[in-house]
Amino acid sequence: MRQIIAGRDWLTVIRLPAYTPDLNPTEGVWSHHKRSIGNLAVTGVDHLLTVIKNRLKSVQYRTDLLDGFLAQTGLTLEPDTI
Repeated sequence: MRQIIAGRDWLTVIRLPAYTPDLNPTEGVWSHHKRSIGNLAVTGVDHLLTVIKNRLKSVQYRTDLLDGFLAQTGLTLEPDTI
C-alpha cells in the first residue's frame, strides 16, 4: 500500500485511528435522527423505513445542517497544505 500511495503524487492519505466516531459525520446525522424519532410510534419496519428515508431526504436539502455535522468533526474537505 505504501508503494501505491508513493507512486501517486495526486493522492493525499491521512491516517486515522481504527475507530473514531468523533471523526465520522454520519454519527451526527444518526444522532440527530434518533432524537427526532424517540417518541415515534410506528406500525412496522416498513413504516419506520419510510419515516427514516423521508427524514434523510429532507436533511439532504439543508446544507447548513450537513455543514454542521462535518464541522462537528473538526475535519475539512480541503487537504492540509503543510
